[in-house]
Amino acid sequence: MRKELGITLLIIALCVVMGIFNPGFFQIRNLQNNARLVGMYGLISIGVGMIIITGGIDLSIGSGIALLGVLLAMMIHPVGAGAIVWPWPFAVLCVILLGVFLGFLHGLLVTRLQMQPFIVTLCGLLLYRGIARYIARDVSQGLGNNEGFETLARAAKGSLCGVPMPFVLLVAVALIMYVLLHRSVFGRHLLAVGRNEEAARYSGINCARIITAAYMLGGFLTALAAILFAFYTNAVQASSHGNFYELYAIAGAVLGGCSLKGGEGSVPGMVLGAILLVLLRNIVNLLGIESSLDFAVMGTVILIGVLADQILQQRRKV
Repeated sequence: MRKELGITLLIIALCVVMGIFNPGFFQIRNLQNNARLVGMYGLISIGVGMIIITGGIDLSIGSGIALLGVLLAMMIHPVGAGAIVWPWPFAVLCVILLGVFLGFLHGLLVTRLQMQPFIVTLCGLLLYRGIARYIARDVSQGLGNNEGFETLARAAKGSLCGVPMPFVLLVAVALIMYVLLHRSVFGRHLLAVGRNEEAARYSGINCARIITAAYMLGGFLTALAAILFAFYTNAVQASSHGNFYELYAIAGAVLGGCSLKGGEGSVPGMVLGAILLVLLRNIVNLLGIESSLDFAVMGTVILIGVLADQILQQRRKV
């Protein structure tokens, strides 16, 4: 709770300072764009946060978003003679199921074959990007003017009472995940596995099932985010779409209080971490700082977040 309060105060302080130095920060368009980005990055931050709680990691998120985005575009807006247009509800369902299936494979490799999550998801990062580039022939897959799937486009790009739909979706997902992590048996088992897997196993917890479920949740949220990112850019270039998104997701989760050692994390913290990350990127842009420094800022923030977590853990032991 202290971490969430600290992040909240930091976000408020940054907003106040930016409002003073650059009044454009509080323009409706800027706030809406930030909320849209928070919605998308928040989904993948929650997804990877659930995996980090088990003591794992997922480096394949960005490549997964590229692969799923390419498939979505090719299904609902194919190009070329004789191309088959898939009904958008079926296409969305296939994308989501594929995301869950990829998460299931990761969990299976980690739990059944005892492979390191870092290696499994690093291979996924390379494999999914390669598949996406191959099936797209390294050609950008566009969504055109959204003709034929306007309902899906409105759900992904529209707004509800001025609030962007991705942010509305994030709020709904965060509420569900909050109940799942903090108010359910599954959540207690998830935290127990992350703190001490061997002790959890002796307590009668099916650790393999819990860990696999965490990766499947991560895959599900990655698929949702992939759909939103595809409509946000309105085109998917397989070679670059989703690049480094896994770093943004991990950064949001870590900033929100998830310990990379596992066994610690909260859904409100993950959402706040995503908000802080998007806010920092927006500040870099508004202050006219070179965009090439985005990653330098992100790396510094992650380092500070991990260092602060390490200091807090050492103080608790004293």
